[in-house]
Amino acid sequence: MNPHPSLSLPERVPRSSTQDVPERALHVLHYTPARVESHDYTGTDIHYQNLHYPDADELAWLHFVGITDEATLRAFLTPYGIHELVLEDILNRRQRPKIEDYGDYVFIAARVFEYKNNKLNADQVYLLIGKQFVMTFQQRPLGLFSTIRDYLEKNRFDIRARGIDFLAYTFLDRLVDDYFLVLDHYNTRVESLDKQLFAADNDELLVSIHKLKRDAMRLRRALLPQREVLHQLVRGDFALFGQDAHVYLRDVYDHSQQLIESLDGARDMVVSMMDVHLSYQSNRLNQQMRVLTVITILFMPLTVITGIYGMNFDHMPELHWRYGYFMVLGLMATIIISLLTYFHRRRWL
Repeated sequence: MNPHPSLSLPERVPRSSTQDVPERALHVLHYTPARVESHDYTGTDIHYQNLHYPDADELAWLHFVGITDEATLRAFLTPYGIHELVLEDILNRRQRPKIEDYGDYVFIAARVFEYKNNKLNADQVYLLIGKQFVMTFQQRPLGLFSTIRDYLEKNRFDIRARGIDFLAYTFLDRLVDDYFLVLDHYNTRVESLDKQLFAADNDELLVSIHKLKRDAMRLRRALLPQREVLHQLVRGDFALFGQDAHVYLRDVYDHSQQLIESLDGARDMVVSMMDVHLSYQSNRLNQQMRVLTVITILFMPLTVITGIYGMNFDHMPELHWRYGYFMVLGLMATIIISLLTYFHRRRWL
């Protein structure tokens, strides 16, 4: 790859809208430094004859969306010499992030996430990186790589003059940057729940905290192997990536490391929130039990007095005393006032 001035791709670009995007499509883009040619195929127009290997002076990006039947994918990939194990992985809807070197091409499996209605949804994204092409696979429209298409069509950052390894870096950078948006949403939810810890009673609070903890585990299970994929690329284990590309790959690796550290911090906060919430609930229960205990103590001496004067003995001096009833009521009132004063001074009430 020829050296170029330093590049700073925009970070944290939101995904494009997929409202009117076909669920099943093939986007083919061939380009040289001087020109670009793109074709979009949907429905019955999708056919393996739409593809041809790039010419000697061309590079290509082939984007498969919603094409998940084995026969169709095999027809597309066989002319490129793609191994059947790669085809099997692409058809898998729950693949762990990984990278595999097949000599003439590199296969990368990645996972991306998106919050919809406060629910964390996961999607698989696959990359095939050859000497003159990059293939990307999605099981549904995500609006994830629209910015890269715009870069190529408008030749922003002089991207068409760079090698295929730089194009691959651009996709990897986009995947990692998308996690920052997810993490921002995650942190917003954490902060929102943190403000509710000592608010009014919320029976769903503990459930919401547990969901956040589970989301953090899902994100971490995807980010750790994805970081290992980038680490292998930075080490220079793959001949398709030149030395100039390693500078940019190291930047993506640093971003993935930053993501994991930020996620770990947010996860620790969620765990502490759960501990604080349980402690708060336990403290409230203790206060309620203390009030009930005070009430019980107040009535215990009264119960004793009424029990004594409820016995059916003939010779009880107070029974025939004119002021006996008022004396007993006064004694009860004195006991209650004395106990309340004592509890107040001890700050039990």
